[in-house]
Amino acid sequence: MNIVELSNIYMNYHTLKNETQAINNLSFSVKKGEFISIVGPSGCGKSTILNIIAGLLKPSSGKVYIGGNECTAISKDIGYMFQKDHLFEWLTVFDNVCLGLKIQHKLNTYTKEKINMLLKNYNLLDFKYHYPNELSGGMRQRVALIRTLALDPKVLLLDEPFSALDYQTRLNVSDEIYQIIKKENKTAIMVTHDISEAVSMSDRIIVLSKRPATVKNIIDIKFEEQFNTPLKHREAPEFRVYFNTIWKELDVNDK
Repeated sequence: MNIVELSNIYMNYHTLKNETQAINNLSFSVKKGEFISIVGPSGCGKSTILNIIAGLLKPSSGKVYIGGNECTAISKDIGYMFQKDHLFEWLTVFDNVCLGLKIQHKLNTYTKEKINMLLKNYNLLDFKYHYPNELSGGMRQRVALIRTLALDPKVLLLDEPFSALDYQTRLNVSDEIYQIIKKENKTAIMVTHDISEAVSMSDRIIVLSKRPATVKNIIDIKFEEQFNTPLKHREAPEFRVYFNTIWKELDVNDK
């Protein structure tokens, strides 16, 4: 079952002097429970695609479907994780996680219990009353994800979610975030410049052309059963094959 579908998306940006075509007849679909990564040359419109799916941008033409329904505005079925965690430094971990529910007037005994369970499951309950500046970068990203999960979205959009972290932390946190998303049975679409990250975390990778972006290739990623986490995927013999395939696709794009 496709939970997200983009059909013939075009996106043009207009200025007083000219018109720039950012996306050209782009179509793809995402099945429920999949983890999809979008890669492409710098400036090709990857984040624009996420903003269109989220309803933050309206395409020049084409349609977006979420759960089979056409999406024409900001959808509560979509959760968004940005490059920065955007935690409020003056709020505790618990209050940061509660924020979206408060805005939607959904904070009650049941949702508070759910938040406490998420914090417990992902080793943050002991930090419930800590402030963001008392947390590591990886812990802050977990808090940001739990804040998003608390709203129970059907689809998670991840826009370079680990780019602000140092390399070692990035490896560990991407592993943690992946396992949380899979355990919560969420569908995820991630934009990344990091090919290794895309290969290690994804069920499929959508390779975009240079601007105006269209789908150049879609690559299925499969590893043997014993390689069952992003960190272990990096040790698999297939990992280098997938990496080189995508690298060549992007290298051709840039010529």
